[in-house]
Amino acid sequence: MLCLPVTFRNLRWLIAAATVLLTLVPFVFGAPPAIEIPRIVTPPTLADFEEMHPVPRVSEQMLKVTGFIAREPADGAQPTQDTDVYLAYDDRNLYAVFICWDKEPDKIRARMTRREDIFSDDSAELMIDTFDDARRGYAFAANPLGIQWDALWTEGSIGNGQPADYSGFDPSFDTVWNSEGRLTNQGYLLLMAIPFKSLRFPNVEKHQWRIILNRSIPRTNENLFWPRISNRIQGRFNQAATAVGIDRIDPAHNIQLIPYGLLRGYRDIDDRDPNNPFFANRTLQPEIGLDAKFILKDSFVLDATINPDFSQVESDQPQITVNQRFAVFFPEKRPFFLENSNYFNSPIDLVFTRNIGHPEFGLRLTGKSGPWAVGVLASDDRAPGEALPPTDPHAGDRATFTIARVSRDVFDQSTVGAIYTDREFAGGYNRVGGIDANLKLDPHWRLQGQAVHSSTFDTIAGTPPLDGLGYKLDLERTGRKLNLQSQYLDYSPNFETQTGFVNRVDLREEIMKASYYWRPEGKFLISYGPTLQHFNIWDHSGTALDYFFYPGFRFDMKAGTYVNFHPYAYDDVRLRPIDYSTLDRVTSYPQPFWGIEAGTSWFKQFDLTAFFVSGAGVNFNPAAGRAPMIGHEDQGNFTLTFHAAGRLRIDNAYLLEHVRERDSHLTAVTNHIIRSKWNYQFTKNLSARLILQYNAVLSNPEISSLSPTKNFNTDFLITYLIHPGTAIYVGYNSDLENLDRNLALDPVTGAILTTHGYINDGRQFFVKASYLFRF
Repeated sequence: MLCLPVTFRNLRWLIAAATVLLTLVPFVFGAPPAIEIPRIVTPPTLADFEEMHPVPRVSEQMLKVTGFIAREPADGAQPTQDTDVYLAYDDRNLYAVFICWDKEPDKIRARMTRREDIFSDDSAELMIDTFDDARRGYAFAANPLGIQWDALWTEGSIGNGQPADYSGFDPSFDTVWNSEGRLTNQGYLLLMAIPFKSLRFPNVEKHQWRIILNRSIPRTNENLFWPRISNRIQGRFNQAATAVGIDRIDPAHNIQLIPYGLLRGYRDIDDRDPNNPFFANRTLQPEIGLDAKFILKDSFVLDATINPDFSQVESDQPQITVNQRFAVFFPEKRPFFLENSNYFNSPIDLVFTRNIGHPEFGLRLTGKSGPWAVGVLASDDRAPGEALPPTDPHAGDRATFTIARVSRDVFDQSTVGAIYTDREFAGGYNRVGGIDANLKLDPHWRLQGQAVHSSTFDTIAGTPPLDGLGYKLDLERTGRKLNLQSQYLDYSPNFETQTGFVNRVDLREEIMKASYYWRPEGKFLISYGPTLQHFNIWDHSGTALDYFFYPGFRFDMKAGTYVNFHPYAYDDVRLRPIDYSTLDRVTSYPQPFWGIEAGTSWFKQFDLTAFFVSGAGVNFNPAAGRAPMIGHEDQGNFTLTFHAAGRLRIDNAYLLEHVRERDSHLTAVTNHIIRSKWNYQFTKNLSARLILQYNAVLSNPEISSLSPTKNFNTDFLITYLIHPGTAIYVGYNSDLENLDRNLALDPVTGAILTTHGYINDGRQFFVKASYLFRF
């Protein structure tokens, strides 16, 4: 076993060791193949592939690709099932017909489900790199019934806790394409037609693209590729096949317009005046807006929006936010900000668009020309002015956001870049600028780093301008057995980003993650081995703030079954008087604990995941005048998904946070979150969804400053989705909470809480329709 305590103090040793490893373990792969995709006159149909064999017209005109190789569970092994793919194109579309043979067709997982909800099923995927730069590309996948999933792929996306090869997908990308699937008594057929209008590519007469074909079989954990895409080598498109023959196609000079109309009625609390909260009611009121897209220079996209609808059609997944010292990350879900968001990615998260609460206008330019990739985003935000009471001189003012990002491709899937962000409000500002690099050192190692400077002036608070610095360095090794990641973070006390997400400053932090897997690759046990997470944090005065050590031992089995045991872990939190006025010195809170993570998709009918840790923990929200106390903490997250009758999916989740004192055993706070999400898919286009969620915070006022809250949320939605951009939504949601407007305000939360009964403090009914015009 090789498991290294990776820090930047032994970085030089690590690189030397990596060189030795590469010489001791030489992997020899042939050069990726090259294919010529033929042009056809008549588009293929599934009827052309009766009994899983193409009719002579198709077999003679389309290119047949076969010889898939397994990547998982055994890299380089022959698949248990055969796969043939036929490729061709015409003036409008690129076509791929997957013939997925299966010796046990009754075990194929294929469900009528919502768009993009396919990864519990068998699936097939087409990936294409239209700029032939092995850095970015498109991914199109579908299950055996033709339910779609699409994404953008970026090579070398590291730093989020996943291996680089799995973190590169950006599924927020949605575009128009066609898919049709059919189960047979020998497997299944899948037809994809990708319009060239949905792709961006150079305006040249003869194209050379990179292409990857993939098939996934969940019940056997098989991930099959053509050509061979080995996880012994970091990256995908650097191993892709070369595709030529695609000539004289329209470079997509198109305009897209998506007007929408919305009827909405709601009732909620208007809390701008904390001394006089009341309920605001709005009858059904019409709203209209427009999203527009213009293709410039073939590969650049200009997006504009006027009065965008940013109501959340998709609700956030529940997270524990109780007894957390720092802000919890909730991902963006709004379409305008999601599309092409990968152009703004940098090692430090400086673009977190949920900070833009209520925009009226937005403009975004993204694209790539030669080695240069550019992203520019500008938006207003009415939310800061709306949150102020009417008597405030800045009530009704708007914040403005301006973000610019540029990167340049350099050697071997490496890039260098720069970013600038600016938020202005009420005469104040927050500006951040910096440079970064993402360097592929060899087939296994990648180094990523960024240095930024912030300047902040808050006129409302009346503080003087403050400057701060931020640094991040990330070294990662990915491989089939050994995976290492070592990070260094440094944020000065005055560093701030109001456009991004950095929830803690005044720190220097070393982070290490490591795993080593033996791979027997048997019929049941696929791999096993040790895992480790570790971090160490200091402030800029040298005071130690946190030490975390989380070793484990993981077993991976077939059908997505895994267990990761953590029999002993350790977290030593140190709190300063600057954080808690009740402390007179830096106080240490050592926390030994244990944990377990597990999951399975063994049975076709349900999926299960579980996470639980138990041991010493800190009450970070003590009652007034009390210092934080160490006690016992239990935290869990359990999900159970049922796939019923092929059309009904039921996602159930239970989240728990429980903290009690060590000596008295009195409970400080318990947070229960219970959520059940039901989705019934009538057809590929029509679905109905119901979400029921209960959230209770039960606290002891003698030892906790948290107020007891209970709320029950109902969210119902009917969706008729023809394709992205063209849809009708009818929805209703309501929230019952233990509030009473006749009682005094809670001094901590500012809410009007009662210990009994519920009132409906927020409800909404809406009908929304949008239509995509493409010219």
